[in-house]
Amino acid sequence: MPFSRPTLTQLRNASAQQLTAELPGADALLRFANLRVIADIDAGLACMLYGYLDWIALQATPFTATGEYLEAWGALKGVTRKPCAQASGSIVFTGSDGTVITVGTALTRSDALAYTATSTAEVAGSTVTVTATANADPQGLTGANGDCAAGTQFTLSNAIAGLDSTGTAATAFTGGADIEDADDYRERVIYAYQNPPQGGDQADYVEWALTVSGVTRAWCVGCGYGPGTVIVYIMLDAANAAYDGFPQGVDGCAAGEARGPTASGDQLTVADAIWPLRPVTALVYVVSPDSSPLDISIRGVDLQYQDAVKAALAAQLAADGQPGGDVILAHLWSAISAVPGVNDFLIVSPTGDIPLPAGALPVLGAVTWS
Repeated sequence: MPFSRPTLTQLRNASAQQLTAELPGADALLRFANLRVIADIDAGLACMLYGYLDWIALQATPFTATGEYLEAWGALKGVTRKPCAQASGSIVFTGSDGTVITVGTALTRSDALAYTATSTAEVAGSTVTVTATANADPQGLTGANGDCAAGTQFTLSNAIAGLDSTGTAATAFTGGADIEDADDYRERVIYAYQNPPQGGDQADYVEWALTVSGVTRAWCVGCGYGPGTVIVYIMLDAANAAYDGFPQGVDGCAAGEARGPTASGDQLTVADAIWPLRPVTALVYVVSPDSSPLDISIRGVDLQYQDAVKAALAAQLAADGQPGGDVILAHLWSAISAVPGVNDFLIVSPTGDIPLPAGALPVLGAVTWS
């Protein structure tokens, strides 16, 4: 049976009663008695020790461990916290033909975030495009703030003769991710304990994909493109939030795989991470799921709660969704019911569970209110 920790009040009373029982003629329950003060001090120390024992118990299992103790549990399974990742993209400048911008050139985004050029390029036709990556913060905690849309303004930190100091992002900067938070890391640690390595089974591929910075969800399908092939679907919900979490790149295989097309972008990053870990005969494709918008019609939800309901539905689809799976109508009802203030409503459509096409992942589409 569970242990019931005594409260501080119970400890104070028990300590006072103990002193009264052990010292005939004394009364430690009197408000201003010296013994009452001693009893309170003793109870406070005991309460602190009970708290410490509670904390020790929490660290004794990966389900409740925190901080360095959670990381120690993960280390026993070779699961380490994913570091932050920096966004990258390309920037176009205008200038005089022949002017060169070199690797390492310091760049600054319009909000003062620092970037560094990662390629050397020469102005031709009055323009030059150079790749760049956001600079990591000294603590190594953030990276998602480096993402930005195409057209974002950049400037040269130091002027270069023959080159305009202001440029714009030619492509969206993507791939930025903050250091993995404790809850996500705990899920991966528990997943590793629940799914010991099996030499390349479905759980292994999922675990390998989730070790890549930015990847938050992954699924594995065997023989998806024929015998000997493995399809790994990935999502980057935080790093690619601007794209509803879908990977940005081309589906395909690792750079070292000669039997299939080479991936690019997020897919290539994951494919290259899986390449040295997979069984040597497996032909692994890393693939972005197809977006399958789910339109919903709901009756009876007041205007003030509609945004919360939409957020709850999106979260439920993300939690339940898997490529080629089913959208469970009962789960959508439960998600709406859990929104505070929503008591009486009706999902007009859909009217039943919805099977998804192979490789499709559900996302919230248009919500019609009535």
